[in-house]
Amino acid sequence: MMTRRMFLAAGSATVVACVSAPRASAALDPAAVVGQNGRRVPTQWGMALPGIATSFVPNGRELALTFDACRGGCDDALLDTLRRNQVPAVLFFNAKWIDQHPDRAAELAADPLFEIGNHGTRHVPLSVTGRSAYGIAGTRSAAEVVDEVWASHQKIAALTGKPPTWFRPGTAHYDDVAVAIVAELGERPLGFTVNGDAGATLPAAKVRATVLGAAPGAIVISHMNHPEGGTAAGYAAAIPQLRAAGWEFVPLRDRVVQ
Repeated sequence: MMTRRMFLAAGSATVVACVSAPRASAALDPAAVVGQNGRRVPTQWGMALPGIATSFVPNGRELALTFDACRGGCDDALLDTLRRNQVPAVLFFNAKWIDQHPDRAAELAADPLFEIGNHGTRHVPLSVTGRSAYGIAGTRSAAEVVDEVWASHQKIAALTGKPPTWFRPGTAHYDDVAVAIVAELGERPLGFTVNGDAGATLPAAKVRATVLGAAPGAIVISHMNHPEGGTAAGYAAAIPQLRAAGWEFVPLRDRVVQ
């Protein structure tokens, strides 16, 4: 697998990230991916490992927004705000959320403003040893990692007519073997730079302040499955203010991620 090393100056700091190109041929045979990784032992665990894109190369004041749809509700007010302001975003659909909201999922998938990402089948951390995050037990083997990615991959491909580009697991945690498996299945592991709503637990004022504080090239994660939370109101306040200050919201498909 070819790996590209990229550098980005961010103020006084230098961000270094390795991005692994997906091996599209392996995506045709998930069983082979299990066989190739069944005996591998992970050495790293977290949300920002090599191979996980956590930012992009900006052209000026640019941000990219992503929203996870785990399971539960649908934040129509948030989606209406994005559409009204023509703000593109990657919407990460979990398979359970699609099953709960099939008509809404199809309608959002047909909107060119949005790109649909893969948020897994069961919404669990991605591990080959069962590691947990936030009290949620992860996948326990290479076979379970492949199932977590591939069943949802197929559901999203059927929904959109094309395979998803991006993958983010439940809790956004991976081990390094799982990161490699995602790439071998033809998807790009995507993390984030800024946690915009802390799992939809922040009030609107804090969501607004967090998004306003993002740096150029940031990938912002928030949630679209908690209409009762402060996410929608926070973005409704932040988006006009950022636009007035000369910021742009850009689709990730058009940018180099790192």
